[in-house]
Order: sequence, then structure tokens, then C-alpha cells
Amino acid sequence: MLGALLTVALLVAVAVLIVSATAWAIATAAGSWQGAARARAGVLVSLAGAALTGGALAWTNWLLDTGAHL
Repeated sequence: MLGALLTVALLVAVAVLIVSATAWAIATAAGSWQGAARARAGVLVSLAGAALTGGALAWTNWLLDTGAHL
């Protein structure tokens, strides 16, 4: 159950990354520095979210494997 929830969170983070990167490219091409800055922040937040979610999934699997051996 937890693995499925973390997988969904990882997929959402990747989707937000794609949308933010596209918005960043469009805002930069249009010369909108404020929009580009917000989209860049979205890219950084989504990368951090994906890293934390992936790390949480790996850590949860490690804890489950460790608990099984005790």
C-alpha cells in the first residue's frame, strides 16, 4: 500500500517537472522573466519532491527487508 502511494507521488512529481520545464521554456522564449522564475522554482521543487519520494521508497523497502530478517 505504501509503495503504491509513493509511486503515485513520484509520478505526480515527474508530471509537474514536465509541465514546469515546458512553462519555463515558453516563458523564457516570450521574455517573461517573472514567469520564467516561477517555472524554474517549480522545476526545482518537483526535482526535490521526486528525490525525496524516491528516497522514501528506497528507505521503506530497506526497513521492510531489515525487519523481515530480525
